[in-house]
Formats: sequence, structure tokens, C-alpha cells
Amino acid sequence: MKPLALPLLADENMHPEVVAALRAQGRDVVTVVELGLVGAADRVVLRHAVADGRVVLTHDADFGALAVHAGERIVGIVYVRPGHISPQFVLEALASVDRGAVEVEVPFVVVAERHGDSVRVRVRQLPVPP
Repeated sequence: MKPLALPLLADENMHPEVVAALRAQGRDVVTVVELGLVGAADRVVLRHAVADGRVVLTHDADFGALAVHAGERIVGIVYVRPGHISPQFVLEALASVDRGAVEVEVPFVVVAERHGDSVRVRVRQLPVPP
């Protein structure tokens, strides 16, 4: 499945225009702000995402560290770097993820890293927790 085809939970660092554009594309997106989780610990946000079956969309590398190194359960994480205030920059990076041959199975971490005009997409499939 495509990582952005799953329901998404946009972290508080994701620009509102990115969220609006994703919704205009027909994607199921809720935000940390809408859920009243602004300032909540990353573990709390991850656990909320898992409970709702959502992929975390973020500019924060800490989510991946919690999943990979601390064993925190996830549905998935889409980490866009570098973090950028330009919604267009982020949307172009996400479009690269969507257009590419990126297919995932839950749980996963996708890193979309933009360098100039190109976007490098890496996928890490995590083991399914017992």
C-alpha cells in the first residue's frame, strides 16, 4: 500500500496549508491541534495515532527514534526533512513519495529528504510487534 493512502495524523509542526492540500486531495487527515494534543509528548501522540490507526506525518526525527530504538508501537511515520515552513516544499516532497514506487506494510518509517530539486525516499519496514 502507499504510505499516504492510510489515515494520517499531522504533527503540530506540519503547516496548516499542507493539511488543507492533503484534504483537498481526498486524504483522511486529522491534526494534533484538532485533537487537543499540542505540546503533548511524542509518545502520547504516537499512542493516539496507533489507537486511531493513523500514520504520523511530521518533521520531527524523534518519532522514528521512538519507534526504531525504543520499540514504541506505530502504524507508520512519514518524516519529511528538512523541516520547512514552505507548504509547497513539503507538498512537493510528499508528491514524490506518492508518485514513487514506495509500497509499505504496517509498521513502517518513510523518510522523504529533499535536496535541491530532488527528493530521496527511504523506507524502513519494522517488525510486527508480538
